[in-house]
Amino acid sequence: MIRAYRLYTGPDGNSHVVRGTVNGAKLVDARSVEFKETPAHSTFDWHNDPTPQYVITLAGVLEFATVGGETFTLRPGDVLVAEDHTGSGHKWRLINDEPWKRAYVIFKEGVNTQFVPDAA
Repeated sequence: MIRAYRLYTGPDGNSHVVRGTVNGAKLVDARSVEFKETPAHSTFDWHNDPTPQYVITLAGVLEFATVGGETFTLRPGDVLVAEDHTGSGHKWRLINDEPWKRAYVIFKEGVNTQFVPDAA
């Protein structure tokens, strides 16, 4: 299974995170794919995601945080299911000495991301 984290805006207007997996047995209808690289030791302060997307980490290790104090770490091979388009947002920082290399898979509107939360 591929580890995934769903970052979403809750009814309280804050970003929250749920750990789970991505169901690899089903196709997800994507609109586009984009690749980016950010230098080692970078940070990005409070922001929201602009559109529903997978952010697939290829290299680098990052720590994400929400205003409410939730944190999680993304490692190469992890998928961020980014769905916190409004509200308080999140921030991240690179915590190792590598650049963050990633692929953005931007979804078509209303697509089922195939995210499966871990059992409680």
